[in-house]
Amino acid sequence: MKDDISLTKDTKDSRLRRGWTTGACATAAAKAAFSALLGRDFLDPVVITLPGGEKPAFALATTEVGADFARVGVVKDAGDDPDVTHGALIVATVRRAPPGSGVIFRAGAGVGTVTRPGLPIPVGEPAINPVPREMIRRALGEVAAEVSGTFDVEVEISIPNGEKIAAKTLNPRLGVVGGLSILGTTGIVVPFSCAAWIHSIHRGIDVARAMGFDHVAGSTGHTTETAVAALHRLDEVQLIDMGDFVGGMLKYLRTRPVTKVTVAGGIGKMVKLAQGLADLHSKRGSVDHDFLAAVAAKAGAAPEIVEEVRGANTALEVLEIARRTGFELGAPIAAAGWRTAAALLGDAPIALEVAVFDRRGDLVATTGFRPVGR
Repeated sequence: MKDDISLTKDTKDSRLRRGWTTGACATAAAKAAFSALLGRDFLDPVVITLPGGEKPAFALATTEVGADFARVGVVKDAGDDPDVTHGALIVATVRRAPPGSGVIFRAGAGVGTVTRPGLPIPVGEPAINPVPREMIRRALGEVAAEVSGTFDVEVEISIPNGEKIAAKTLNPRLGVVGGLSILGTTGIVVPFSCAAWIHSIHRGIDVARAMGFDHVAGSTGHTTETAVAALHRLDEVQLIDMGDFVGGMLKYLRTRPVTKVTVAGGIGKMVKLAQGLADLHSKRGSVDHDFLAAVAAKAGAAPEIVEEVRGANTALEVLEIARRTGFELGAPIAAAGWRTAAALLGDAPIALEVAVFDRRGDLVATTGFRPVGR
């Protein structure tokens, strides 16, 4: 079709192949199922309209019609993104509902239910986010308009094996129980944009705030998360798996503040933060050993030690040199990291702490909590 979006790689600029969100797949499945429920064809392929106006077409993987329902499954294609739901079957079962009901959403097997406040869907509702809900309503409306009918229906979304897949996500911590969430704001998955991860960071902050917690801690990995949880005796809801996205977490907190924020990470990641990086991924920047040599020199290390630091392979090796020779590394790294993080928080009324840990999870240094909104 002329309006369909191509999923092929653009050979001119070698862009990675894009894919479709669970919300887009659920919309396609629901539209095709509703068509069959009205006694029409299943619409294979089925074309939907995304929020941005694009009109992708989806092939149907499974179809079924019963006495009072129609069911369609669409296989999610996440393109070249390493999405845990890539290849999952997104199933929509559509049934008629009493007149005036509108569209009623249900969570089938493998789709979660919201159990904690702070998410964009109320507690007790299926974890089908607002934009996918609106996409589904609009798609059903398109079908109904073609036959001059109404669309008072129940739409149940299910994902076979979804509960097992959800264990690999942050859903359990966010209070989404029983399976995956139906997500997407554009309908399109941009490869390696890490939008899903940043979305989870934001929702984690929302849940912590809604549950009344005044302190959240963002960690770069499992070891530092375990360590900072023990350091401050934190509930799991207060723990934000920020990974490399310090900037993504702190910029969100700037407009949705809590009283206290801890940025916790291993020595390598925190050196990058100290250098001024807000994205700590290796692709965005590496540890600057000239920077570390300058830190060592300022801390009073002998010239030969400064050169040893400059020639070291990793920040962890520099930490070992510092411990062996007695110069202070952790405190100046934490202090410089605090300045980077504070700049990202701007005028937010937050007390910020930067905590640096070693590979074992032992505390190397902490700035303590200091207010940034001054």
